[in-house]
Amino acid sequence: MYYPPKNEKLHMKTINSVSKKLYVLLLVVFISANVFAQHPDREKIKALKVAHITEQLDLTEAEAQKFWPIYNANKEAEHQLREESSKRRKEQSLDKLTENEAKALLLDMEKTEKQKVELHSKMLNDLLTVLPAKKIIKLYQAERSFRKKMLDEYRKRHANKKGERK
Repeated sequence: MYYPPKNEKLHMKTINSVSKKLYVLLLVVFISANVFAQHPDREKIKALKVAHITEQLDLTEAEAQKFWPIYNANKEAEHQLREESSKRRKEQSLDKLTENEAKALLLDMEKTEKQKVELHSKMLNDLLTVLPAKKIIKLYQAERSFRKKMLDEYRKRHANKKGERK
């Protein structure tokens, strides 16, 4: 029977340890890639929007450091509000609602709209502390032009797909 020298056992333990670490690393990479692959377009669009706004506003480094946390926090809050509102509306079938339930849903929708206005107002006030008013107006213009650009791109791609089907 063969007995490896002590240093060979140590060598095998090191190889096994490295193999385990490599396996865990690969597992993390594949899981991360899978998570990001679920919404690659959303992330790509978000990056394009950031680049567009940055270019349009011509932010200084100091302005950018203060602007982006405020802007991102507001967009995240708006997203949460939309998600919650959408979830509440999807939970109820319009055909099966009673009149009182429909009224309650309308009041809830109105409340959501008021919350959106409050969020927007808060962001505006916060931004006025870090940016000149002209740059905030440019922000609104940049957001509008970006939405238009995305809509035009969507229409262009959609038209191309229709042409391919014929």
